[in-house]
Amino acid sequence: MHTAYTYDILTQEVERLKKEYPNIITYRSIGKSLCGRTLHWLTIGTGSIRVFYNGAHHGMEWLTAALLMRFAEDCAVALQQGKKFGEVNLYELFDDVTLEIVPMVNPDGVELAARGLSEINPNYQNLLAMSGGDFTEWQANNRGVDLNHNYNAMWNESKAAEKENGILGAGPTRYSGASPESEPESRAVADFTRRQQFDLVIAFHSQGQVIYWDFNGEIPPHGREIGEYFATVSPYVLDQTEGIASYGGYKDWFIHTFRKPGYTVEIGLGKNPLPMEMLPQIYKDTKGILLGGLTETVKRLTAQK
Repeated sequence: MHTAYTYDILTQEVERLKKEYPNIITYRSIGKSLCGRTLHWLTIGTGSIRVFYNGAHHGMEWLTAALLMRFAEDCAVALQQGKKFGEVNLYELFDDVTLEIVPMVNPDGVELAARGLSEINPNYQNLLAMSGGDFTEWQANNRGVDLNHNYNAMWNESKAAEKENGILGAGPTRYSGASPESEPESRAVADFTRRQQFDLVIAFHSQGQVIYWDFNGEIPPHGREIGEYFATVSPYVLDQTEGIASYGGYKDWFIHTFRKPGYTVEIGLGKNPLPMEMLPQIYKDTKGILLGGLTETVKRLTAQK
């Protein structure tokens, strides 16, 4: 098995950044997972425009958390040293924008995908029955709910599609739960989003090198233009979901609820879980999107005023 970016590694990285960049990044929590793990929340900037990046909605997609932590640290280094990030003056940028990051929405699922099932897991017997003991492709949380199908965006259609796809209950993937936001992780993210009133969000997933940018034909103001910008600064292409993948996702709910730009960016290309060895190239490929989510939002919202 490839080296995984586990919850423990994430927590160690958060603690290290606290010590090295105490005045640049703010560290808090948006809640707890089913197993009591902290949903870490990092903030950079003081601007009135608010952008939210999240990763690892799916257990085996832990590389997205590593990607977001690397971006956070690179921003902190540039701010601390007074250097530009590429051509961007981050001091000026973060006067206008506040970036919020929840790098690992589903830490319990990450632990299952990375380490397998422990006998001390409170849901041990049910998880064993759901998985047959193989968690290498586990996407769901510790209750077998796919968090990226648990938001209130055509959730009933997601339920109907489950039956058509042979999904009869909780399991590794696609099960949307008993009701929208039934899970503490998705509810914490949704509550956080409602409180913060973000201007743009990106949910990072893997894999496919595509950018999903609309929801069931709903296109918010600037949604297509910013998506097209992302495609110009990366090797990724704009795409639209089909079938069961079209319902219940975080960016779907955000677009539908707030009528603002929301994206799912599928990093890398290969078979999940993508190995850590791919991170340098993936970071290079997505850096323009990570930075552009900030600069393009500021640019377009400032132009409206």
